[in-house]
Amino acid sequence: MGHTITVKNPATGQLVQEVKINSEEEIKVAIKTGHDSFREWSKVNAHERSRLLTSWSRIVQEHKEEIAEIMTLENGKPLAESLGEVDYATSYIDWYAEEAKRIYGRTVPASSETKRIIVSKQPIGLVAAITPWNFPAAMMTRKAAPALAAGCPFIVKPAVETPLTTMRLVEFAHEAGIPTDVIQYVNGPGSVVGNIFTSSEYIRKITFTGSTPVGKNLIKASAETVKHVTMELGGHAPLIVAEDADIDFAVKQTLATKFRNAGQTCVCANRIIVHENVVEAFSTKLANEASQLIVGNGLDKDTQIGPIINEKGFDKIVAQINDAVHKGAEVLAGNQYKVDKEKGYFYVYPTVLANVTSNMDIMKEETFGPVAPITTFKTLEEAVEIANSTPYGLAAYFFTNNYKTGTYLHDHLDFGIIGWNDGAPSGAHIPFGGMKESGLGREGGIEGIEPYLETKYLSIGNF
Repeated sequence: MGHTITVKNPATGQLVQEVKINSEEEIKVAIKTGHDSFREWSKVNAHERSRLLTSWSRIVQEHKEEIAEIMTLENGKPLAESLGEVDYATSYIDWYAEEAKRIYGRTVPASSETKRIIVSKQPIGLVAAITPWNFPAAMMTRKAAPALAAGCPFIVKPAVETPLTTMRLVEFAHEAGIPTDVIQYVNGPGSVVGNIFTSSEYIRKITFTGSTPVGKNLIKASAETVKHVTMELGGHAPLIVAEDADIDFAVKQTLATKFRNAGQTCVCANRIIVHENVVEAFSTKLANEASQLIVGNGLDKDTQIGPIINEKGFDKIVAQINDAVHKGAEVLAGNQYKVDKEKGYFYVYPTVLANVTSNMDIMKEETFGPVAPITTFKTLEEAVEIANSTPYGLAAYFFTNNYKTGTYLHDHLDFGIIGWNDGAPSGAHIPFGGMKESGLGREGGIEGIEPYLETKYLSIGNF
């Protein structure tokens, strides 16, 4: 393991900052410190934890522009998107500042006159999080806020591509008055830190956002010490456009969900499934709109599509496009690139592909890039079959103004998050998570604090 992480701006390839890699001993000390803080932090009353979280949110908002610029520098996303992510990140802190005061127990009627039964909730213990590079602020607070609200200490390993946003957020948490032992960060390669986390006797829960293969490995490793796990894993979201859909609205929403963060999101539409009678109109409009999106450095105010995070991600996108074209797909927009491998920046212009078929790699593997492949269907049953044909079940979208069609699609799509005439269904107040190989558990909403709590049952006899 080296001594530093080199954080580069993916828009230019220029150095942003060198970040120290924590040694194995330093990580273990941080874990033990977090564990030792549990008893005191868990006893802090819920109203005080709520106040501290509210203070954290306020300080982050006071430094909103600073955080957004850091995020754009290390991630590449347009500054407007980074500013929006800061708001999204603090919305989780605000939500769980309130939920801290709503961790309720209950009294259960007993089967005997001499007994009383009480059910209570208590924090699970030290929580370790591993967060992704594509949403370095929101994915951190979506995990930290409910953990802290529940009374759990929290330690996070951010992605090596984007550690700076998380580091600054933790500093602001300390400034807000949350003890330094209660919320910490460590930096290092995922495989190394992940092994330390999963093998530690002091960590009681692992929460992870990232790829399905890595998530499976974490689940297996966590089984050795029977840790609780929350996994938000890969997606391959379908977007269905029914024959009766408002085409202009569907195009607008498809642009929003597909090309946000240059298509580098786990819930962006990856497979566009359009009724054969409206596919020509939809495809033409989508291609026209996509071709007008401005590609460039995220710090430029007009930029709408930033760079791909690294060469590995770029190569995967190009390979999928080439495979599709080789197998008969038609390029309606894009398939253009701006690349300098020596400097280290990679841009893919928004690409729309028509005549896509099930044998193409892009229909079977998550793309994580600004490519919209369009295929067709005749019946709703066929659309559902295409949509459900992968191991993933994170997000799905459909567009229809017919309540029977919408109800049918909702009932038959095997996805944890569904947008009906809505390309942006996420929010702090809703339970975010997937079915099948897209994850375990939910983040956000009233459900999002439950994974950080243990249920304790007390039976009082001889009452």
